[in-house]
Amino acid sequence: MSRTVAFIGAGNMARSIISGLVASGYPAAQIIAANPSQGKLDALASEFGVQTTNDNLAACEQAEVIVLGVKPQLMAQVCAPIAELDLSGKLALSIAAGVTCDSLQSYLGSDVALVRTMPNTPSLLGLGLTGLYAPAGVSQVDRDFATELMAAVGETLWLEQEAQIDQVIACAGSSPAYFFLFMEAMEQAAEKMGVTQADARLMIQQAALGAAEMVKHNPQLSLAELRAQVTSKGGTTAKAIETFEQQGLRNSVADAMNAAVERAQQMAKEF
Repeated sequence: MSRTVAFIGAGNMARSIISGLVASGYPAAQIIAANPSQGKLDALASEFGVQTTNDNLAACEQAEVIVLGVKPQLMAQVCAPIAELDLSGKLALSIAAGVTCDSLQSYLGSDVALVRTMPNTPSLLGLGLTGLYAPAGVSQVDRDFATELMAAVGETLWLEQEAQIDQVIACAGSSPAYFFLFMEAMEQAAEKMGVTQADARLMIQQAALGAAEMVKHNPQLSLAELRAQVTSKGGTTAKAIETFEQQGLRNSVADAMNAAVERAQQMAKEF
């Protein structure tokens, strides 16, 4: 059975989830978007037919599920008036990085069931990966609903420990930017070779898309095996890979991912 869902904040991620829900057949009449500025609300109402309001409290009162889509630094401020409502029996999902379940519980009180999620930006295209964590007291029914909600924008991965959210951030949340940086470096190198920017972008984006699809469609093969299939001994690819290895690419990647985890841990202390 569908529940009434209130999105507090109407940013890109909230819009993506709303879009995915409506596309999958979720009743638009049971979705409420709340936001201080009217422009985003008008766009959501026009495109998806959802309810909209400038009043967070009114949205939360009507809803059975509250999706907190506000910036981490604003979470305490936004939650303070919501905590004055009767939240018993309601489910709250956070899509904010760095705000722990303990912090959310302190902001909202103990009556509300909590699920913390970490989606990534490809969710904007329905190709996301969302890590989810819920404290022990959250029911299976609420967990299943959270899965349904976030599956509207891609794959879902339930975590046994909240600390694993930081690993999701390093591996999926932040990693689209890693790939963009690598692609950017390739584009710049190609342009120095005399390739036009448009041609370089086309080649690089298609290669990246194709590589990702090959990984997806060959789960029986390890990433190392897929790489070996493209790397003929003594050929051009082998020479490029040898250069990456000599330059310490693996250590650079590991250092970057560890830095992302460390920053996530710092943010949890800040919020």
